[in-house]
Amino acid sequence: QVQLVESGGGLVQPGGSLKLSCAASGSTFSNYVMSWYRQAPGKERELVATISSLTGITNYADSVKGRFTISRDNAKNSVYLQMSSLKPDDTAVYYCNARRSGYSAIYWGQGTQVTVSS
Repeated sequence: QVQLVESGGGLVQPGGSLKLSCAASGSTFSNYVMSWYRQAPGKERELVATISSLTGITNYADSVKGRFTISRDNAKNSVYLQMSSLKPDDTAVYYCNARRSGYSAIYWGQGTQVTVSS
């Protein structure tokens, strides 16, 4: 079992920056591939960024490449999403996700709201 708690959401103006954090507990954090997803009103949940468990290899959705950076600190059991040059289209609830290769279980946090508006 993995428990995930997101923080750092809020209201930001277009062009601004925000950093989301996700704290994990309950299992060996370094075993898990960590991802950020988001879901805007009326839309399906979409994958934003992923970081591998040990090598730290990252992947991003085309819509956020060059603007968002995912990182992790295995010593702090945390994953982060640094968001820059934010646009109104980035407005969504952002969710932290954990999964382990070879295992079926997937874990989600409760989400944190990000609103980009002037």
